[in-house]
Amino acid sequence: MPSLISIQNLTVAFNNEGNNTIAVKSSSIDIKKGELVAVVGESGSGKSVTAMSLLKLLPDKTTQTKGKIFFYQKELQPVDLLTASEKEMQDIRGKKISMIFQEPMTSLNPVFTCGKQVMEVIELHEKISRRLAKQKTISLFEKVQLPEPEKIFNRYPHQISGGQKQRVMIAMAICCNPLLLVADEPTTALDVTVQKNILALIKELQQQNNMSVILITHDLGLVADIADRIIVMYKGAIVEQGNTKEVLLTPQHAYTKALLACRPAGKDKSARLPVVSDFINNENKEIVYAKADALLKENVLVNKENTAVPAIALTVKNLSVHYAAKKKIFGKPEFLKAVDDVSFEVFEGETLGLVGESGCGKTTLGRTILQLIPATSGNIILGQKDITTYKPAELRRLRKDLQIIFQDPYGSLNPRISIGNAILEPLQVHGILQNNRQRKDKVIELLEKVDLTSEHFDRYPHQFSGGQRQRICIARALALNPSFLIFDESVSALDVSVQAQVLNLLNDLKREFNFTAIFISHDLSVVHYISDRIMVMHKGKIVETGTASQIWLHPQQEYTQQLINAVPGRQLSFS
Repeated sequence: MPSLISIQNLTVAFNNEGNNTIAVKSSSIDIKKGELVAVVGESGSGKSVTAMSLLKLLPDKTTQTKGKIFFYQKELQPVDLLTASEKEMQDIRGKKISMIFQEPMTSLNPVFTCGKQVMEVIELHEKISRRLAKQKTISLFEKVQLPEPEKIFNRYPHQISGGQKQRVMIAMAICCNPLLLVADEPTTALDVTVQKNILALIKELQQQNNMSVILITHDLGLVADIADRIIVMYKGAIVEQGNTKEVLLTPQHAYTKALLACRPAGKDKSARLPVVSDFINNENKEIVYAKADALLKENVLVNKENTAVPAIALTVKNLSVHYAAKKKIFGKPEFLKAVDDVSFEVFEGETLGLVGESGCGKTTLGRTILQLIPATSGNIILGQKDITTYKPAELRRLRKDLQIIFQDPYGSLNPRISIGNAILEPLQVHGILQNNRQRKDKVIELLEKVDLTSEHFDRYPHQFSGGQRQRICIARALALNPSFLIFDESVSALDVSVQAQVLNLLNDLKREFNFTAIFISHDLSVVHYISDRIMVMHKGKIVETGTASQIWLHPQQEYTQQLINAVPGRQLSFS
């Protein structure tokens, strides 16, 4: 196949207050026409910078770029994209080379409808009437399998789900039949089932239009079924490349082996997840934890028949949370049943996994347990007391024992407060320890427990990576030594290697602090690894419950089977 893009010895450096940071080092990539190439690596590996260089989207004043990027257009002389004029780039961007960015909510304009934004691109590049542009937009929405395309056309971005927003972005990217589509982490933080559908859609569109695709991701398992070739980047350099089967089955570089090994899918629950440093430093040491069944046996009470039963930390009885979906002038309003008559128990020292797609009610359930959302009906019994009857003052005292770690660590931290003071604040509020000197020592101790140092105390959230920010949120949640923690999608947006570090850290901290936890996620492979038992939630109801191994290996419900089958690269097994 002839080449479409030829990147030759690309080097990209950023000048930050006199300090040069090299993001891409002498990298060469050749993309054939009609080929789907996956560029894989962690955050900071240089993969997104390489993609942004194709469209000259990097800031001119602070970026130094060397090398050549040749774009071979139909029956035209090849263009070096790095030296092309702005006028030439305007003709190329969106029309010949288009890009899907990682976060669709920030890529879409919140003040314009979804249809209007796609129409704008079509009108700009194809010079057709508004009527025809609208028809084409609705046709594109049908092509990317959006439900009720005419209604989505008139909706604003905040009125549709994350998966639907990503489909709108795909429709916008392919509206002018580009020769090359660059998809930068298009499925990060999406449900595994939505993720699978989005990737299948990109592959289908690539084959229909004979379009080349550069798919950027941090998860090698994600591209196992759709990529023709894989390119692995590490610290700005290409360390391995080849056809998909060769790279996945016989990885040569230590970093590639690490990316494959640190995925939790199918891993032994009693073993520590490998991390990148284990492979790069050739120190792949295995640490064995107590198995899930043993964890439950450590926390037992003896009943009247002298039969050992697990001690119960939390009981939820017939809990419902309803929202008014539509108001009517006459008659009863319609209600959305976010949580619908849910009952379960959590044992002391247990990690209970709660898994399901977006909209199933799992986050609402978690926040209702914390009384951040009021229950419509039902009981939440903690320590033999029904906390749904607590008054505000009683709830404030309860916060010390009930903590939550949210999905977005950056949004959870105040950007104007140093991370040390953010962890110290709850100690002050609840009057823990005698003075701020002692509290600061406690904060430094917590930072060290989450693999940070005392030097990080005075730094601000923006000075940390995503994985480090999540560690900070964990340290803050542990500051009050809570007995119960809720992890709400706390690792879903992290690189697989960073995810492995955080999961290992949670296992370490659980052994030390002996807290009880509910771990919420859409990814069954992660929940299987970290949890003792799993509850599967669908449309506000618990549809299946069992031990982690029972749910993972022998799912009974069709919905659970769909979640497991959607886990990317589930069948891959590497040592």
